[in-house]
Amino acid sequence: MSRVAAAVNIVTTDGPNGRAGFTASAVCSVTDSPPTLLVCLNRGSSVYEVFRRSKVICVNTLGPSSEELSRIFGGKTPMADRFNAANWTTGLSGAPMLRGAAVSFDCHVSQISSVGTHDIFFCDVLAVERHADPASLVYLDRTYYAVGNRMV
Repeated sequence: MSRVAAAVNIVTTDGPNGRAGFTASAVCSVTDSPPTLLVCLNRGSSVYEVFRRSKVICVNTLGPSSEELSRIFGGKTPMADRFNAANWTTGLSGAPMLRGAAVSFDCHVSQISSVGTHDIFFCDVLAVERHADPASLVYLDRTYYAVGNRMV
């Protein structure tokens, strides 16, 4: 799976069980009508129960300068320190939205399905916030890459 290039996202939530976030590359567009994303999360993850119970998610696609933030949210950094490492606003859903993300999708979880070790969260998009620069951070073969320059 490390050979599948994918955008790097910080997926966040907030609710009665607190605020949580993790780095994910297993995020995909499902349909544009209605706008829906999917997010895959390992059921053994320390944040799994918080996400399963909150039913709100913000998918924050990272720009090229956010590699360190990706590492912070992808490791064992305490949750409060993860959120202190960046600037946030709150989406319509109540989930934290990363200021300066390439794009943020504020969502409500409409369905959860299990496959193997992971659950797939189907997320109805409530609002989108785009940065002026569309460049993104991509992960391939355990290495980060910046993409966004157009071919001429």
